[in-house]
Amino acid sequence: MSAPDPMTAPSIRWGILGAGGIAAKFAEAVKDYTSSSVVAVASASSLEKAQEFATAHDAGDAYHSYEELVAREDVDAVYVATTHNNHHEPAILAIKAGKHALVEKSFAQNSLQTDAILAAAEEAGVFVMEAMWTRHLPHVYELRSAIAAGEIGEVTCVIADHGQQLTHVPRMARADLAGGALLDLGVYPISFAHTFLGVPTSVTSVGQLSDGGVDNQVAMIFDYPNAQALLHTSMVSKSANTAQVIGTKGRIEVDGWFYTPTTIRVVKDDVTIREFDGSVENGFQFEAAEVARGIAAGLTESPIMPWKATREVMALMDLVRAQIGVRYPNER
Repeated sequence: MSAPDPMTAPSIRWGILGAGGIAAKFAEAVKDYTSSSVVAVASASSLEKAQEFATAHDAGDAYHSYEELVAREDVDAVYVATTHNNHHEPAILAIKAGKHALVEKSFAQNSLQTDAILAAAEEAGVFVMEAMWTRHLPHVYELRSAIAAGEIGEVTCVIADHGQQLTHVPRMARADLAGGALLDLGVYPISFAHTFLGVPTSVTSVGQLSDGGVDNQVAMIFDYPNAQALLHTSMVSKSANTAQVIGTKGRIEVDGWFYTPTTIRVVKDDVTIREFDGSVENGFQFEAAEVARGIAAGLTESPIMPWKATREVMALMDLVRAQIGVRYPNER
């Protein structure tokens, strides 16, 4: 099964909470690669920032208040693009206003916040999805199809790493903003492993922490009855950002950056059997289209990124943080 064309998804009207870089990428994806539109943006930091964003990205009206944005009748769905420590409050605000929601990964700071968002969504009966865009990309559709077809046999190992040099980004160093490598970068290899192997029977993690108490880098081993996952994340150095899914009859190599639109190869006995190029511009349009299709179908969750997967990935990150000794100030 191929990834559905985002342009064929129903048209909906988006509001964006947060006006940072990731919100900009989402706004451009909606505008250029879907039939939907962004009609409003809100920035808690300043009205001026929201106005600049709206002008730069053709994002409709600008607000300083999240409450004003979610009260608009012409907003069908809200994209939550705030910092990790504060996904839950804007998400619940939108949900209680009857809006569908796409909540940026990591979905929340921890499982308690995750459960609060999903409980609100269940009560309101709205569609809510974690914005793990990777699961909706063409090369990951192809990966799932190749594995389902038995091209590499039974999966025995997943290897993935995500390292960027982000020590210059102030929020990454701040524990009060749930900074560190894991929630921002490590969620990608963890969710990637979860896609193909599910929940491990045991987790072993080691981490190196900053003076401010956030994780600079983390190495993880997930153990399964017949498989393992070897995962790494770092915010102090840039890595190749590649991945492999290894099976009893071969392997699938995923070029860097593995979580973005990229190329994969099916390899057997070190010979490339076939290659699939999933490169596309931007990439956020696929998750935006998934939300639009889900809303049109009357769903409350995505079959590609269901609530169960979001809960399981968040629980794994809670466990990893417990093992390496990272706690955020509002958890104490």
